Amino acid sequence: MEFPAQPFTLIDWAAVEPDDAPSPSSRRTCQFGDLNVRMVELAPGHNNEYWCDKGHVIHCLKGEVDIEIQDGPTHRLKAGMTCHVGDGNPPHRGRTATGATLFLVD
Repeated sequence: MEFPAQPFTLIDWAAVEPDDAPSPSSRRTCQFGDLNVRMVELAPGHNNEYWCDKGHVIHCLKGEVDIEIQDGPTHRLKAGMTCHVGDGNPPHRGRTATGATLFLVD
């Protein structure tokens, strides 16, 4: 991953408008070239139905989320934990029974 040339930036997540998403979950995104930085709040019962093949670094700030690996195990990401998955390696999706707040970089 290469960080694009960018001046020093502070992000006030409360001031970033949520993306339009057809779900009760909230996603706020700041984009710097090809780099996306996101604050995601997953509602209780959130369940991704699709397999994602985009690489991410995911840090769980609050709650917990189960990261299901296609043809593999499911890993529980709890508050204070971070995970990394590469582009297309492997496809993955998340779900949470209780809700979670995640910080993502992709």
